[in-house]
Order: sequence, then structure tokens, then C-alpha cells
Amino acid sequence: MNTPNPALRESATFDRGVISEIQRAAETGIYDIRGWGAKRKLPHFDDLLFLGASMSRYPLEGYREKCDTDVVLGDRNAKFPLHLDIPITVAGMSFGALSGQAKEALGRGASEVGTSTTTGDGGMTPEERGQSKNLVYQYLPSRYGMNPDDLRKADAIEIVLGQGAKPGGGGMLLGQKITERVAGMRTLPMGVDQRSACRHPDWTGPDDLAIKIIELREITNWEKPIYIKVGATRTYYDVKLAVKAGADVVVVDGMQGGTAATQDVFIEHVGIPTLAAIPQAVQALQELGVHRKVQLIVSGGIRSGADVAKAMALGADAVAIGTAALIALGDNSPRYAKHYEELGSAAGFYDDFQAGKDPAGITTQDPELSKNLDPVEGGRRLANYLRVLTMEAQTLARACGKSHLRNLEPEDLVALTVEASAMARVPLAGTTWIPGAL
Repeated sequence: MNTPNPALRESATFDRGVISEIQRAAETGIYDIRGWGAKRKLPHFDDLLFLGASMSRYPLEGYREKCDTDVVLGDRNAKFPLHLDIPITVAGMSFGALSGQAKEALGRGASEVGTSTTTGDGGMTPEERGQSKNLVYQYLPSRYGMNPDDLRKADAIEIVLGQGAKPGGGGMLLGQKITERVAGMRTLPMGVDQRSACRHPDWTGPDDLAIKIIELREITNWEKPIYIKVGATRTYYDVKLAVKAGADVVVVDGMQGGTAATQDVFIEHVGIPTLAAIPQAVQALQELGVHRKVQLIVSGGIRSGADVAKAMALGADAVAIGTAALIALGDNSPRYAKHYEELGSAAGFYDDFQAGKDPAGITTQDPELSKNLDPVEGGRRLANYLRVLTMEAQTLARACGKSHLRNLEPEDLVALTVEASAMARVPLAGTTWIPGAL
């Protein structure tokens, strides 16, 4: 066994990972494509702490005093806003990127705990609609799978202008995942790589978008809430324009948000952290006088009940999970460790969602691999996970003396680092100082 020479010094700029990527690019002449989200360390919710009640604040007693979790989404204009039991929703992930079994499992799990799931690029599947009590229909630049009849069957419509993992870029679905069914739904040739458009074909700005929103309202008889989803970049301005265009709900997706497949350089170098995006979005809504009237959903790196509670304390009305939901279904499970190793990866590291070889049966269109995911069991696991997130968030809210999750506020938080303090706009722990505050 070769022991590294202790006198050797690794470059911080050209470390082994960078050297490996340069050599891979030189050998292949193509850029790297992968799934998941940003892997670099970013300021995140872990850099915030709650100020639980002791003397100056009065906590609620354990599980004996009520802490409600319900949320209403889209009551600004829609006849039938969504009434959810918990403020944790399932983000848009397409059939094509995910297997039919995975989409069914997401619907089952979300419905069991009284929340919503979302279609994603590529249209609505019968499995998903059949198992989803509340289903949000994504209206994307590609228009893949766009069907007015399915639009009317949905409970809300989400107009996607950007995603956290790739704001300014379109989705990718490689040919090995474009089966006969996927191709039929998207009107694409089988087996040919697909790259979604990065912008909508029938408008160029918020005034045009306002017209499109009216069209969608008329198609659905003004019944469905209209969401607008943006990737977190120029969040303050984007949220203001979304409200001006007529959004009932704004979804802000931070750069920790996942993807089924896009360029690694996009994932790691475009967008801003979720922690930095929330206060900008809230400021925009407050200045327009519509905070809590136009609801804010935050996504991108939500993992625990603590993340949920912190996002809501900063001003979100609800959160959405994507990558975490797939992990709950069984993605990167140790039970498939041997199979991941055969693919040149390992449990906990697998991110080649674009390859269609996922042994967990989640990010694949291979009928044999898809059988590895039981949608009933997957739905049960997701429901359990969502319940845990909710109970964790309730525990923290009670400790801060709150009888509803929506009553959490920035005053309940402090930051551990100068960066997190400046981004989240809460004081550095032990001080009253917020860097950059006037």
C-alpha cells in the first residue's frame, strides 16, 4: 500500500478533484452532466439557530398545547385555493426524469398527509393524477406533454420561469430515458437526446405573462390558483414582476435545488443560496403590501423540520421538497450498495440520474429497474418522512411559543456566521448586529 508522502502539498486551486475533471474534459471533449444539486458548501439553514423560550418568552407545553400546520395557497384570485394540512409540498419532477412508479409513490405519500405534489416537465400521468389528492400542473417553456384537458384536471397551475439548479437554462433528458411512452407524451422521437427550451415561446416579459395568466384563468374558469416559479437569482425584482403579472403564489427555488440532469457548471456556478433568496422575496412582497396575501413557497435544499421552520420564520408560507422526497423513496439507499458500485459510484454518492440506470427504480425508464420501487411502500415512506418534518417543525415552533407554524418570525432566529447573518438578515448570535443593515 502506497502511503502519501507527508511532504507533498495539494493545491487549493488545482486539487485532485479539479485535476480529475480537467483530465476527463481533455479525454472526452464534452462537459459533465449530472443530477442532484450543488455539492459545494454554501451558507444554509444550519447556519441559523432558534431562540427558544426561557424567561422572556413563554413556550407551549409539549404535545398538549396545539400548534397548527395548515396553509391556504392561492386565495388571491382563485375560486378554489388549495387547503393543505401541512406546509410541506412535493416539488415538480417529471415523468421521464422519474419512473411511473416514482410519480405514483409521490402522489400516494403526499395525499396520505394532506399535501400536494407537482407534475414536472412532460405532462400528467394517470398514476400521478389518480393518487394525488392535490396536484399542481407545471406549465413549462418546452410545452412537453401540455394538454388543456389535463390542465383542467389539475388543482393548481405552476408557470415555471426558472429552476434553482439551472436558472436561465432548460432541462435535459437523454435519449436512453426517452422510451415509447415518454416520447409519445412529449411528441419526441424515441432514443434522441432532448433539451428543453430555456424560455417560454409566447411571451418576452411580465406584461405578456399577465396576458398568458388571464388565458390560463379563462381556460380553467378562474378556479385554479396560478403559481409562478423562479430560480433564485435577481429574486427581489423577479418576485415583484411575478406579483405584477398576477401570480397567486410565488415559488422561489434556491441554488441547492436538485435536477434530474443538467451541466455541472450550471449547478455549481449559477444562482444564489436559498438562505439569501428568502429575505429578498419577502421584502418584495412586503413593499407591494401582499406578504401573506400572495403566498411564498421556498424550495432548494430543504431536508429537516428545522429547515422547514427556519424558512417559515424568514417569511415563507410553505416549502417544497424534491431531492429529499426521492431519498425518502429509497434513492441512494445502502440496500443497493453493490449495484451502485457496479455503476462506478456508491450509496450516498450516486448522481447519474441522466443515465437511466438507477437501481432504486426511481430515476429510470427501464421497466426491470422500475420494478425495484413498490409505489405503495414508497408512498408510505414519503408520508412517514413528511410527518417527521412536520412534527420537528412543530416542536421548534412550540419552543418559541408559537401556536401555528406561520407565526414563526425572523425575531426567533440568530445566525452563527457573518455570511448567514447578512443573507438571512437576522442578528449574529450574541449581538444585535446584522451586517449590511442600515
